[in-house]
Amino acid sequence: MALSRVSGARAVLWSSLVTRRLQLGPSGLAWGAPRYLFPRQLLIRHFWTPKQQIEFLDVYHALRKQSYPAVIGSLEKAIPHISDGGLQWQLTDLCNKIQRGTHPAAQELLALRQCFCSRPLDMNQLQTPQMKALSRAMLLTSYLPPPLLRRRLKAHTTVIHQLDKALAKLGIGQLTAQEVKSACYLRGLNSTHIAEDRCRTWLGEWLQISCQLEEAELSLLLHSVVLLSTNYLETRH
Repeated sequence: MALSRVSGARAVLWSSLVTRRLQLGPSGLAWGAPRYLFPRQLLIRHFWTPKQQIEFLDVYHALRKQSYPAVIGSLEKAIPHISDGGLQWQLTDLCNKIQRGTHPAAQELLALRQCFCSRPLDMNQLQTPQMKALSRAMLLTSYLPPPLLRRRLKAHTTVIHQLDKALAKLGIGQLTAQEVKSACYLRGLNSTHIAEDRCRTWLGEWLQISCQLEEAELSLLLHSVVLLSTNYLETRH
């Protein structure tokens, strides 16, 4: 229940922020004055120290990360059911790289976009275990009937995709350090202990993927919460 409340608050807050802070004027998009905080921090910032807040976010990300092996496992199970042999090989190679600790390039993920807009990885074709694992990766409760899990994953991913388009127009350079870290955390990266410049680099990679995807390909964006964040700053050569 706690995870559900946090994720719901996060989506609502980000939607309202886009409405309030991205304003069209004579000079185009402009970023307003209010500072963005993690949704949960809006409730605890007056009662918890910064150290306690970071510890809280670390706990939540640890819960999120528990779902990562299940997400990668579901991708491996899907490989034999992909009709294109070349895409089968690419997805196998990607899964192997991630399991070896390698951070994939944005272009490697974009090369697989066709895998995620048809059976078995299309958003409408995901099986219940896949949706549960992906829900946990998004810090959404997985204790819902499959139709509701699918509907909510679609809605949550669509909101992030819309935010990505707005953010790309605005420019990452317009964000404060805290806003950059918040944006990364929403998209799957535990940014609490990562330097600001590396957070900006990662967010740029995410936007590079997101802004090239069509609505039918958003299952790839959903999976990127795991694929793009699992080994960031931990790549072994």
